[in-house]
Amino acid sequence: MLTGFEILFAFCALAVALWLRPWRMLQGELLTPALAALVLLPGLWLLPQVLPKGLAIQFSGASLLVLMLGWPLAVVVLALVALAVWAVGSADAWAALSQAVWIGLVPATLALGIGTLLRRWLPPNPFVYTLGRGFLGTAVAVFLSGVLMELLHRLAGAPALEQALVARWLMAWGDAFLTGMFAAVCVAFAPQWLATWSDARYLKPPVL
Repeated sequence: MLTGFEILFAFCALAVALWLRPWRMLQGELLTPALAALVLLPGLWLLPQVLPKGLAIQFSGASLLVLMLGWPLAVVVLALVALAVWAVGSADAWAALSQAVWIGLVPATLALGIGTLLRRWLPPNPFVYTLGRGFLGTAVAVFLSGVLMELLHRLAGAPALEQALVARWLMAWGDAFLTGMFAAVCVAFAPQWLATWSDARYLKPPVL
């Protein structure tokens, strides 16, 4: 049941992303962060990150990709990263698919939803962008993805781990710190690398 859900989710996300023709975004400045993600992210996903008690956690990077590339292009890049991890690593195809869904596609999609809500309900402010979407939004997206994965694995018959949610919580904040930091640096020095950033929106003078 769980593998079927992962296949369906991955197929639907990739189909929607390709339908939106995200390769058009590569005609501008986004080629550099896209290529950087393809080079760096597979290595981070392959790093062994196991806590005491055998809890496996991994850096996601999906929220940062959504901020930099937009959701459609981020989904395509995450799929390519997963293929690279499967080709180079020792995991089988189903394990690589599960990794791609739970640390890639699901948090990326949640980050998109959180970003949409923040744009709708909060003022267009650089602090809202960096702290809301970059830091807090990433923490929520990564943690919710981890919680959903743990719940579905339990429903599928996996043994319960008391420390699982604590591990997911801690890793979510680690991901959030790095994403928030890179988002702030890019806002200051390389806003052209952020597809979700707009000077006209976030830096417009206040209305008197």
